[in-house]
Amino acid sequence: MSKKTKTDSELQGLTHLIVDATIGVTDLVEEIHKQVVHPPFLPSTSIQKLISKIAGFTFNNIRWSTKLIGNSISKILEYVTPAISNIKSSDKKEVLLSVLNGVIGDYLEEKENPLKIEMQFRFQSKAIEINAESLKETYPKINGKILLMIHGSCMSDIQWTRKNHNHGEILSEELEKTPIYLNYNSGKHISINGKDLNKNIQKLVENWPVPVEEIVIIAHSMGGLLTRSALYYADQNQNNWTKHLKKVAFLGTPHHGSHIERIGNYVDLILESVPYLKPFARLGKIRSAGVTDLRYGNLVDEDWQNNGRFERKGDQRQHIQLAKNIDFYAVAAIIGKETAGSAKILGDSLVDVKSALGQHKKTEKNLDFKLENTLIVYENNHLDLLSNLEITEKLKIWLV
Repeated sequence: MSKKTKTDSELQGLTHLIVDATIGVTDLVEEIHKQVVHPPFLPSTSIQKLISKIAGFTFNNIRWSTKLIGNSISKILEYVTPAISNIKSSDKKEVLLSVLNGVIGDYLEEKENPLKIEMQFRFQSKAIEINAESLKETYPKINGKILLMIHGSCMSDIQWTRKNHNHGEILSEELEKTPIYLNYNSGKHISINGKDLNKNIQKLVENWPVPVEEIVIIAHSMGGLLTRSALYYADQNQNNWTKHLKKVAFLGTPHHGSHIERIGNYVDLILESVPYLKPFARLGKIRSAGVTDLRYGNLVDEDWQNNGRFERKGDQRQHIQLAKNIDFYAVAAIIGKETAGSAKILGDSLVDVKSALGQHKKTEKNLDFKLENTLIVYENNHLDLLSNLEITEKLKIWLV
């Protein structure tokens, strides 16, 4: 039999995911059933116990059948490989996989599911092997000025292009830099991705075909936290790629977390506290480690280790200040007009202005961006940061 294709592996991964999801939903329904048949704080009768026993057989049968069907589908896929191999990749497929990894990427990693995204550098949607030959083939006119683009949560490198606009393409051409895009599983802990990024940039610099003159990074949303995490681990491991890093621009990065994830944490607590709603708390806890790291902006392992991801504990992060020998820039967006004072609270709908600009109620935790290194754009949401022409023009000035 011919070797399995990547598409075949992805479909098998999807099969396993559906099987696990079906079993998970079955568990949820069974728990709700128990809550209804056995009301909280009331004794159960023999009839109620009998109903639960009969229902238990049914739910166990669903689980057994699901596993059997899932295993059968995996076997069938082995015989339809030739047909599946003709299915071509598409942007829609990549976007779907990016969202899936953003929401449950830690689960996919844990289960070694073929749908998981491996961290890699890419250009024009194609992976780049980190060696001199591959880099020279990818960039015939390669130079020593690297422009690294790092996407946000639930996104991919191809989504830097929005409304036929791509900051990286424009800036690399006008500022004469070599653009390279990172693609990664945004569902994993930020610190785990940060350590991997540190290693990958170090390897990239060591294999760059010409002497590296400078590295400039543009990071959107979670990508900014990933960048800061990589810088921290580079310092801890004494990696020298950071000596080339001159400038970093953050677009809508939740340096002090996102209010959306904090609200989600409150909802978890409410659902857990109401007996009839408690089973639904499982649904809220499907979200990945990467998403829960956005609650306060975790950067390092110690920020989440030995802490329950869904517990209400408040901000327990280590404060990591920005390096003094690198120029940092921050862009925040506001969905409302400049005259609407309340709009700053909502920010770009996902990240509020203070978090995007690194401002904290405790002054010792401020990131202290220089005023001239910040920009606020109005009537823009979180994704508009990717296609805003005013931001492009400001980046041309900052990153020259």
